[in-house]
Amino acid sequence: MAKTDRDQHQAAQAAGARPGALDRFFEITARGSNIKQEIRGGIVAFVAMAYIVVLNPLILGGSADVTEGTLDFAQLTAVTGLIAGLITILFGVVARLPFALAAGLGMNSFLAVSVVQEVTWAEAMGLVIINGVIIVVLGATGIRTAIFNAVPHALKIAITVGIGLFIAFIGFVNSGFVTRTPAGPPVQLGQNGSIGSLPTLVFVLALILIGILVARKIPGGILIGMVVATIAAIIIQAFAKLGTVGDPVNPDPLGWNLSAPEIPSQIVALPDFSLIGAFDLFGAFERIGVLAATMLVFTLVFTNFFDAMGTMTGLARSAGLQTSDGMFPRIRGAFIVEGLGAVAGGGASASSNTVFVDAAAGIAEGARTGLAACITGGLFLVSMFFAPLIGVIPMEAGAAALVVVGAMMVTQIREIDMSDFRTSLPVFLTMVTMPLTYSIANGIGVGFISWSLIHAMSKRGRDVHWLLWVVSAGFVLYFVRGPISAILGA
Repeated sequence: MAKTDRDQHQAAQAAGARPGALDRFFEITARGSNIKQEIRGGIVAFVAMAYIVVLNPLILGGSADVTEGTLDFAQLTAVTGLIAGLITILFGVVARLPFALAAGLGMNSFLAVSVVQEVTWAEAMGLVIINGVIIVVLGATGIRTAIFNAVPHALKIAITVGIGLFIAFIGFVNSGFVTRTPAGPPVQLGQNGSIGSLPTLVFVLALILIGILVARKIPGGILIGMVVATIAAIIIQAFAKLGTVGDPVNPDPLGWNLSAPEIPSQIVALPDFSLIGAFDLFGAFERIGVLAATMLVFTLVFTNFFDAMGTMTGLARSAGLQTSDGMFPRIRGAFIVEGLGAVAGGGASASSNTVFVDAAAGIAEGARTGLAACITGGLFLVSMFFAPLIGVIPMEAGAAALVVVGAMMVTQIREIDMSDFRTSLPVFLTMVTMPLTYSIANGIGVGFISWSLIHAMSKRGRDVHWLLWVVSAGFVLYFVRGPISAILGA
C-alpha cells in the first residue's frame, strides 16, 4: 500500500469514519485497502491480462475444424472481451476477491490443436459448456475439493508444467521457429536449420523483449512486448511486402503465419456478437461416439479444475486472504462463478474462461477485494470496440507471449520432489507426453496410469486413491478406442 493511501486509511480509522456502502459490501477497509487502491489494482491487472484479447482470437481463429470451418477473428475478439468482462465483474460481486477471469490459454490451445481435429467448432464449444456445468456442480456440492485431494500433489504440478511445455511448443511452431522436416528428425530449427524469415525474427525479438520486461516485473510486460513487436512487424511489412504461409493462392514459405500486419482502415468498430449461441451441445457425441466425447469432456474438466484451483490458491496467498486451512473467503461462490465462466465461454465460442495468474500484478499493486475485479472486468468490456486495431497483431507476436506464459507455468516444477522414482517417472511422462503428442489429454492419461501401476507394483498400492484407479481405467479405454471402435464396427 502506498504511504499516502496508508496514511488516509489510518486517519479514517482514527476519526472513526463509518465506511460507505461500497466499502462495506467489498470489505475494503476491513482488508486494509481503499477505493483508490482497488481502482489502481484493477487497472494494473487488466494491463497485465489484456494480451488475451489478442491471443485468444489468434489461437482459436488460426485452426480449422474437422469440416475446415473456422472462427472469425473480429467476432472472437468481441466475445473474448465480452465474456471476460462479464464473468470477472460477476466474480468480483459474488466472490468479492481481487481475481480476474478470461479465456484460459491451456484450454483454448487444447481446443484449437486437438479437439477440433475430431469435431466442429460448434460441437467443441458444446463440450466446453458441458464441462462448465460439471464444474458448477462440483463447486456447488463440495465434490471439487474431494476430487482435488484424491490426485497426488506431484501429478497436479506435473500437469501444469506439461501444459506450459505444450503451450511453449505451440508458440515455437506458430512462429516458424520450429518447423517440420521433409525427412529425418520430426522437427527442425526454422527453415533448413536456420532462422531465415523476417516474421520469425520478429518472434525472437518479441520473445527477448517480453522476457526482459517480465523479468524486471514491469506490469503489462507481455502486452508491451506484443505492441512493440507489432509496430516492428508493420514497418517490416511496409517495406518487405511479405505474403502468408497459408495463402491458398500464393503461399509464401518465408511469410507471416496467419495474416500480414498492416494498418487497418479503421480503429474502432461496433463489436460483432454473431458467435453467441453458435454451439452444438451434443453434436460431438454423435460425431465421434460417446466414449471419445466423454474423455474429451473429462480432459476439459480436469484441466479447468486444477488450473483454477491452483491459481486461486496462489492468488489468495499473495493477497494475504488465505486462511490457516489453505482455503479463502467465499470459496464455494468462487468455484461456482469460475464454472459459469466455462459455460458462458462455450456459449459464446470464446473458450472456457478461468482465473488468470496474471491478476497477481493487480494484487501486487494493492488490490484486495472484488472491486478491483469489477474495474478489470469493465476495461475488458471496453476492449470489445477495438477489434480492427487488435487484428493488426501478427501471430508471431502472440507466439512469443505463448512461450513466455509456458515458461511461467514450467517454473512450478520446483515444487516436485523428484528423489523417488515412483514419483519422478510418472511426473516426467506427464510433462513430456503433452508437447510430444500435441495433446493435454494424452499427458494426463499417461501420468495417471503410470502413477497407479508403478505404485501398485512397488507395494505402494494403498497410496493410490480409488478415484485415480477409476480415471486410469477410463484412460486405458480412451487410448485403445480406435481398435475397440474397429472391433465393434466389425
